Formats: sequence, structure tokens, C-alpha cells
Amino acid sequence: MPFADIDDYLATVPEPHRSTLIVLRKRIHTALPGAVECITYNIPTLKRGGHSIAGFAAFKRHCSYFPMSGAVLDKLGDEIEGFTTSRGTLQFPSDKPLSQALVRRLVRTRLADVDERGK
Repeated sequence: MPFADIDDYLATVPEPHRSTLIVLRKRIHTALPGAVECITYNIPTLKRGGHSIAGFAAFKRHCSYFPMSGAVLDKLGDEIEGFTTSRGTLQFPSDKPLSQALVRRLVRTRLADVDERGK
């Protein structure tokens, strides 16, 4: 189902996922002041300068953070040890939001990626 905005998406998410994603959303905004919210690929996404910087979503058994570039997670190494990852997602427990420090690092790494690669 297509969503009009992030609030529309979150309204469909059950607890504890919803509360966890609300905290994550605030932490992304703290790390990325002035970000524009939208829905991209049917997931909540925050953009800056037209570039997707961070996305998130709820799944049955976990929540996911999407760094919007496969290069981001490769650069974080030990900082994401203990999390389940794939090239484009970082999975975390549905009742434990990512720390502000990790969100800040993910956002900064993605911004550097955009500056470096231009996308």
C-alpha cells in the first residue's frame, strides 16, 4: 500500500516497532538538521539536497535502517558488529532503537559518500 508520508506509514506499524521507529526518526533529524521527509520505495526516507540519506522500516521480527548506499555499512566495520547486515540494510531489535551516536555516524558516513560519489 502506498503511503502519503512518514506519519501515514507509522500509523500502520504495530508496537513496539512504532515507538522504536519514532525514536529513530527523531535521532535521524538530530543528526541531519533540515532533512526533508518523504516515502521512497514505500519506506520512510530522509533526504538532503535531493539525495536519500537514511531510511527505515518495520518488519515482523525486526526494524531496519537503510543507509541508502551499500558503501556506508562497509565503512563502519566494528561499529556495527553484533547487528545483522546486508549490503543495504542494518537490522536491529524492534524494541531497541539505534543509539544517537550510531545514527550520527551512519548519517555522516552517508553524507561523505554523497560528497565523494555525487549520488
